[in-house]
Amino acid sequence: MANPANTCDKPLLFVDIDGVISLFGFPSGSRPAGTWLNVDGVLHLISATASEHLLRLARTFELVWCSGWEDKADEHLVHVLALPARPPFLTFSGAPSTAHWKLDAVMAHAGERPAAWIDDAFDDECRAWAADREAPTLLVATDPAVGLTARHVEVLEEWVRHGLAPFRGAMPSSDEPE
Repeated sequence: MANPANTCDKPLLFVDIDGVISLFGFPSGSRPAGTWLNVDGVLHLISATASEHLLRLARTFELVWCSGWEDKADEHLVHVLALPARPPFLTFSGAPSTAHWKLDAVMAHAGERPAAWIDDAFDDECRAWAADREAPTLLVATDPAVGLTARHVEVLEEWVRHGLAPFRGAMPSSDEPE
């Protein structure tokens, strides 16, 4: 369950699952490396590099699941990805007051903390929120057929190393294969 009162010295990293860790939309003849995972009768291709990337990011960020999977992320992904701790997860209830269905929960959890968000489906409202926030904010877009890449990890780490300021708003999607 999300706990916005939780304070930590690390910036937050909101992590989407579908299109970031669970890959889709790739050509049928060129499936990326990964492991199939059955979640309530739905097959998900979990990226072969997701665990390595998330473990590396967890050294710099406080990870927060930001996905419609909600508590299913803990149930199905923590062990598959070999994560040492269960990241909190956002919950999404009712009709959102914003255009993007995740944004209300992200805003509530982020509060005034520095935050990055990696997702495959940002809209103009997400970009406006990131640009207008007083706290340092970075949006990192993924290609859902490729997901989280080493380049995304480098950009996120560089953002923190350089005082959370070099990238304001959104980083363009990277479709580079691992």
